[in-house]
Amino acid sequence: MAEAKKEIQQVETKSDSGFQFPNPFAVLGTAGRAVKDGIVSSLKGLQEIEAEIVALTRNTIIDVLRAAGDVTKEGINVIADTMKGAIQATEEVGTGAITSVKSVAKGLILGVNEVGGDVVKAASEIARDAVKNAAAVGADVAEVARRTVEGIIEATREIGGNVEEVAKAAVTGAVEGASEVSKTVTTSVKEVLVGVVGSTKEVLGETLPKPSKKKEEKTEVIEVKAETVSEEASSAKAESKETKKEAKAKSTKKST
Repeated sequence: MAEAKKEIQQVETKSDSGFQFPNPFAVLGTAGRAVKDGIVSSLKGLQEIEAEIVALTRNTIIDVLRAAGDVTKEGINVIADTMKGAIQATEEVGTGAITSVKSVAKGLILGVNEVGGDVVKAASEIARDAVKNAAAVGADVAEVARRTVEGIIEATREIGGNVEEVAKAAVTGAVEGASEVSKTVTTSVKEVLVGVVGSTKEVLGETLPKPSKKKEEKTEVIEVKAETVSEEASSAKAESKETKKEAKAKSTKKST
């Protein structure tokens, strides 16, 4: 330990004023090294756990769908059941289990792709079920939505799929799921997903409600009425002027 301290003191940096001070990024002491090694070890452990969850989910859905035979029909049920199980884990393990949702979503996309399923449709179902189940157990819905969509996009990149199309489906599914919960949740989900879709700006925009035709027609009718009233007012004003002119002309004739 004494050697470590001595080594830190020796590594110094000279400022413009000539003052020497230790370089904080030079050499770690015993405590710093212990903390660093512990963090690195923990993060490596988390990465291994996440990889295991991805593999578990992928293999499970592949086995179930192949056994079922009908990928299209059974796929939706399996996805719903899988996401329900993943979200319920947060009740037993704690909110920390929310981090696993990303790995589950990723594993589902990889599995659906492996058996030749519709990845775009699966993305929508995964995001929708994740949000609805998160709300049901009182989890952080916005965070679950974010991690789910991240997992879907990550998996899509790995399989070489259409990221933009899949991202759009995932975001749409998440927003639709949130809309079944409340307006507040819907707003939170939309806000957090803006950062996830990143460069695909139009993805989120297309999920926002568009004005109905009736509203557009109503606005147009109001504008037309306004124009008509304006024209009628102008016409009445012109007629009034003409009437005054005629009255004046008649008055002049009589006096003559």
